[in-house]
Amino acid sequence: MINPRQLAFIALRDVHKGAYADVALDRVLQKVNLPDNNRRLVTELIYGSVRRQRTLDTLIDQLAQKKSHQQPKDLRTVLHLGLYQLRYQERIPASAAVNTAVQLAKENGFAGLTGFVNGLLRQYIRLAEERGGDPLQLPENPVERLGIVHSFPDWIIQVWLEQLGFAQTEQLCEWMNQSPTIDLRINPLRTSIESVEAAFQSTGILVKRVDHLPQALRLIGSTGPIQNLPGFNEGWWTIQDSSAQLVSHLLDPQPGEVIIDACAAPGGKTTHIAELMQDKGKILACDRTPSRLRKLQQNSQRLNLHSIQIYTGDSRDFTQFQNTADRVLLDAPCSGLGTMHRHADARWRQTPESVQELSLLQQELLSHTSNFVKKNGVLVYATCTLHPAENEEVILAFLANHPHWQIESPRSIDLIDSAYTTPEGWLKVWPHQQDMDGFFMVRLRKTNDSE
Repeated sequence: MINPRQLAFIALRDVHKGAYADVALDRVLQKVNLPDNNRRLVTELIYGSVRRQRTLDTLIDQLAQKKSHQQPKDLRTVLHLGLYQLRYQERIPASAAVNTAVQLAKENGFAGLTGFVNGLLRQYIRLAEERGGDPLQLPENPVERLGIVHSFPDWIIQVWLEQLGFAQTEQLCEWMNQSPTIDLRINPLRTSIESVEAAFQSTGILVKRVDHLPQALRLIGSTGPIQNLPGFNEGWWTIQDSSAQLVSHLLDPQPGEVIIDACAAPGGKTTHIAELMQDKGKILACDRTPSRLRKLQQNSQRLNLHSIQIYTGDSRDFTQFQNTADRVLLDAPCSGLGTMHRHADARWRQTPESVQELSLLQQELLSHTSNFVKKNGVLVYATCTLHPAENEEVILAFLANHPHWQIESPRSIDLIDSAYTTPEGWLKVWPHQQDMDGFFMVRLRKTNDSE
């Protein structure tokens, strides 16, 4: 019988060597045919251990004391899995978590250190009982304290504290450590939301609607493989988080228009634009990654959309689109700090330096793609991050250098809830407040007197 914890160990070891968590997980799951409950366990152990890496490392360092620096790297992977189960998985008995960790140590070349593994994990259990639940010793500094408890780098905590304060930052951290939900976007050209609800309910799948978004349905609970759900092959729906659906509504494309999606792949917003235009008009979808554009093409075919034309290349290199678009969407490459619950290792891969590099790229893309817009046309800038350097600062720098552009209030668009709108005119979705991915978006208008 295949041991799901051994699979989790293999994948987590690869992550600790630099692999992306989702790639490492897919690699081990493709090798074996596991029952759904074991697949869920492996997924939870990997993503959970990666999310909680800082907390787990701090616990190991505190419990092991001087022995910490002497541990082989792969042994720490075993300890991560054991401590994650003890601390975050209430349904797994403590004895089972300890015993399986000891067994993992034996099976992976650490037979001589099983006593160390057993002792450290049992010390955790003993201290948890003595201290009323938490053996973790915390510093007074609020940044470090939040970073250790909720397992984020200090710099991300600092960015959020400056915008939200302590209490809301803690709420945001807690939200980001939840397992992500799956939202669908119904394709109104093929079906209705009522029909999809009925199809799901007939197969025992629970869904609920999302306020203010007429095409959004949120799946509740486990559903199995997405491609097996009712209506997938028929193009009735596609996966897209609710906050990402807001972006295309803010763009407000109209039938017959020319729209440019400057960073289109993998195409969630591109196909949404086509649906909102009733598939009438022209959408020029640009991206520099051919493999991701193939996914856009596949989704367009599955959804039976015909108005999308694909262009491979960096939007900064395209000169043929100057003054051709009624509307442009720039869904810019970003640090993804609003979607870290979906990408378990993103918090460890991004740095203040990478954010600054992205900010420069975003400013270049915005400056260039603004030339694609006709006079009096619209450009929507959007990111799935919550860092001002990639959001507000990019827009303010652009407006300072482009006097014939201005922010246009989204209040005229019925679907845009005032809860998202700031006094400055941009939209900011905070996950812990709106229960969807973190997003920033702003609608810009090119004035008639522009040259």
